[in-house]
Amino acid sequence: MLEGLFQPMHLIVILVIVLIFFGPGKLPDIGSAIGKSIRGFKQAMNEPEKKQEEEAKKLDAKAKE
Repeated sequence: MLEGLFQPMHLIVILVIVLIFFGPGKLPDIGSAIGKSIRGFKQAMNEPEKKQEEEAKKLDAKAKE
């Protein structure tokens, strides 16, 4: 049997509670806000890598001169 916090029955119960609490009209807004938050988090996680790549490219360009 499945063990853990996110069993299918648990997810269904959570979804029903959210539906009752917020109502069906607010669910698209909530989903959109969660999606934007996740995208923002991913972008914030990738920024340091992009900065390092840009700095490396600048150093390579200076070295070639």
